[in-house]
Amino acid sequence: MPEPGAGDRLEIVGGAPLRGRVTVSGSKNAALPQMAAALLADGPLRLENVPAIEDVETMCRLLRGLGALVERSQGAVEIDARPVTRTEPDSQLGRRMRASLLLLGPLLASRGSVSLPLPGGDDIGLRRVEQHLEGLRAMGAQVTEDEYGIHARAERLHGAHIQLDLPTVTGTENLLMAASRADGITVISNAAREPHVVDLALCLRAMGARISGAGGDRIVVEGVSRLHAVRHRVRADYIEAGTFAMAVAASGGDALIEELECSDLGQVLHKLRWANCEVEEGGTWLRISRPGQLRAVDMTTWPHPGFATDLQPQYVALMTRAEGQSVISEALFENRFRHVEQLRRLGAEIRIHGRSAMVQGGAPLRGAELACTDIRSGAALVIAGLCAEGTTWLSNVEHLDRGYADLARKLAGLGATLRRWPGDTAPTGAG
Repeated sequence: MPEPGAGDRLEIVGGAPLRGRVTVSGSKNAALPQMAAALLADGPLRLENVPAIEDVETMCRLLRGLGALVERSQGAVEIDARPVTRTEPDSQLGRRMRASLLLLGPLLASRGSVSLPLPGGDDIGLRRVEQHLEGLRAMGAQVTEDEYGIHARAERLHGAHIQLDLPTVTGTENLLMAASRADGITVISNAAREPHVVDLALCLRAMGARISGAGGDRIVVEGVSRLHAVRHRVRADYIEAGTFAMAVAASGGDALIEELECSDLGQVLHKLRWANCEVEEGGTWLRISRPGQLRAVDMTTWPHPGFATDLQPQYVALMTRAEGQSVISEALFENRFRHVEQLRRLGAEIRIHGRSAMVQGGAPLRGAELACTDIRSGAALVIAGLCAEGTTWLSNVEHLDRGYADLARKLAGLGATLRRWPGDTAPTGAG
């Protein structure tokens, strides 16, 4: 297949059940904060099992722009942040993804100041940063905001008791990294519990940080004066694993998903079983099959260990293939049903009521011209296209490149018929 590029289109011929085996890549949401954490170390941080995605490349470029030495090889990234002198990341790069916000805590803790552009990323609704900033203020930082971004300064951060009003993932990660190099003890209450938060804590502990409670809602950090070089393997991407599981179920296939942590997917596997799928778990492998008709099952997103919002669009696509009506509610983001309009173009019967989608399953899907609007909506459209009659053309697939490593190749390995076309050569037409 051609190399990824802006303007590329994906041609998907539907109707083939996905069968075989597929390997899960490292987690984007774990790798990005760990890359930022390299700013805290007095030696190189080598991360392995790093996914080959655009957001990782953007973070590499941001760190290089600050002065870090960054080497990227097959499946690994090594970052030596000792030469870093700049504390103002490139504004254009920083606006590409929300994860640029993860530089806030590490730069402040290690260099004493930071100026960040307001972060970009997927337009899925308001994702405010007050909790990050209030937490840093409690630790002794002077923080201001203006039309250009966020500016913070602190001669030395100190421990504090930080009570989050919502378990924000990025906020928890930012405060966790800052607290690792602060004076004294920091307690983060109502902390996020996602697997990538746990993996960041494991990476920091390997670097010499003193952290307890990660994976629960109360994290305690005893700050240290230095963190050292280390090698760390990035946790498997449970969002990618869940995407494959739902693609297999939607297509009526039978596949083995390997190199993941099944425990990260508790709610997803629970819903798949309720929906009449057969699920076998082996700790680091998962087998999904759908021998009969899918059954409609309601779902509400919730912070971990609830059903991940990053898998809600894919679940909507799955429920279009189910028998009966399901109600899928989005409790975290107010703008995360942008995939629904595109799914309707395929023939799906979906109505939106506030933050809920009513899906009448079983309507026949037929190929159409579609466009990705964000990473996870794009994945949902791929799933639906695999189940539609005829050919679906998907544009703006660079969104998929930000979050999925070799998605088209992996699906083709499961028997899907799809092809990526450079934007200036793709044929027109669908159906």
